[in-house]
Amino acid sequence: MSATANPAAAGAPQPLAGGQLWLAALMLASANFIAVLNMTIANVAVPNIAGALGAASSQGTWVITSYAVGEAITVPLTGWLAARFGSVRVFVASMLLFGIFSVICGLSNSLGLLVVARVFQGLCGGPLMPLSQTLLMRIFPREKVAAAIGLWSMTTLVAPVVGPILGGWLCDDYSWSWTFLINAPIAIGFGIWTWGLLKRYQEAARRSPIDLVGMAMLVVWVAALQLVLDEGKNLDWFGSTEIVALTIVAAVVFVAFLIWELHDPHPIVDLRVFRHRGFTVSVATICFAFAAFFGVNVLTPLWLQSFMGYTATDAGLATAWTGLTAVFIAPLVAQAASKHDPRPLVFVGILVLGLSTLWRTVATTDMGFWDIAIPLAVMGLGMPFFFIPSTGMALGSVEPHEMDSAAGLMNFVRTLSGAFATSIVTTVWSDRTTLNHAELVGLADRDGSVRALLTQGGMPPDAQNQAVDLMLTSQSVMLSTNQVMTGIAVIFLFAAAIIWLAPKPAHAVEPGAGGH
Repeated sequence: MSATANPAAAGAPQPLAGGQLWLAALMLASANFIAVLNMTIANVAVPNIAGALGAASSQGTWVITSYAVGEAITVPLTGWLAARFGSVRVFVASMLLFGIFSVICGLSNSLGLLVVARVFQGLCGGPLMPLSQTLLMRIFPREKVAAAIGLWSMTTLVAPVVGPILGGWLCDDYSWSWTFLINAPIAIGFGIWTWGLLKRYQEAARRSPIDLVGMAMLVVWVAALQLVLDEGKNLDWFGSTEIVALTIVAAVVFVAFLIWELHDPHPIVDLRVFRHRGFTVSVATICFAFAAFFGVNVLTPLWLQSFMGYTATDAGLATAWTGLTAVFIAPLVAQAASKHDPRPLVFVGILVLGLSTLWRTVATTDMGFWDIAIPLAVMGLGMPFFFIPSTGMALGSVEPHEMDSAAGLMNFVRTLSGAFATSIVTTVWSDRTTLNHAELVGLADRDGSVRALLTQGGMPPDAQNQAVDLMLTSQSVMLSTNQVMTGIAVIFLFAAAIIWLAPKPAHAVEPGAGGH
């Protein structure tokens, strides 16, 4: 499987043409669309899911992190899976299983079953992103490859726009279950249809050795680390024997994984690509910036629905402005990234993300819809400058034959950083809310004027206590949200600065190559 596959190569089937070509393109782009969509559609549904299944909001975020971890495990395995079983076969199987597990998610009657189903949905969704892009490039004639890349890249930007709106509408007017069930007809129907159209592109499978040890260690350390992040707050972090044990397991197995993969002749994850400074710095930039971006995306709808009185639909409409502005500017950025040094573009993009997040650190509980939406729309202007050139810069720093491994590893780190960001942001947000509330209790209404006013209004003492506590909680959450946003903005600015440690890429990579 190659990111620069040449359909004209000897023995390769002829590219599709006419209606068949664009139908296949639609199905492949749709696969990438639903894979990316599932990273955002559940964000606005978390409070509804938690309420319906009797879970806390912090537990509800497992719905997001479980999918991200499952996806993170299979993304770096995509190259090996495609080589061993054939890219078309792996793609179709992933689509069909993605649809089946979407149905199980939608029919889940407990948080435990939903989280397990989301893990398997993520495992199936991981290969969809890189394989949909690779197959698009394979079926399109060389002169139309740019159009294929553009189509694929736009689904990555459109999905975050549609996700919050669609998720909010389905939660408000129907049920949270439909945020998952809606995937089933697309995944299963298009999966079957794709096999009929693309089975001619099924390459001969190679019986390459299976790095079972590396695969097992990958699953163990990723799962252990994610459990630490998810359960740490509930179990008092390192005051818990369970958390300490999981941390030790994650650390030891991670180190063993690194040593094994660097010395195994057929590694499941080729870590040797990190010898390229440009790739290492680019991936580090992507890791920090995407973690910060994902943290904003998780926290915003949670805050709006839980404490600002927004419905899921209204929260979706507010957060969708980020993706909406990104869609309009993306074509211009794609052209600029193919002609100029990507480092200034990445720097400007992440700087815009950081400054727009700093803008949000002065938020108040009296803010209206547009006070919230406008900073998010400005953030969207920086998204394409970050996503598109940073990918090309990372892949442009490695040897051509290493591009598939580099793309899988880059997607792995990016996806895992999003999962970790979700756990860390929600934990810090909750902890800061508790601390702020404790501080405000000692400062609020020292002269008794508020209670006197409430007494004059005829409010009994118990109701006064509830009213004062409600005000304190509202302000505590608002302070916590601003404090977390300040920390996220600092991470953005740090990511913008470190991109300059990378050298200029040795060769250009077309926008969209390798996935976002």
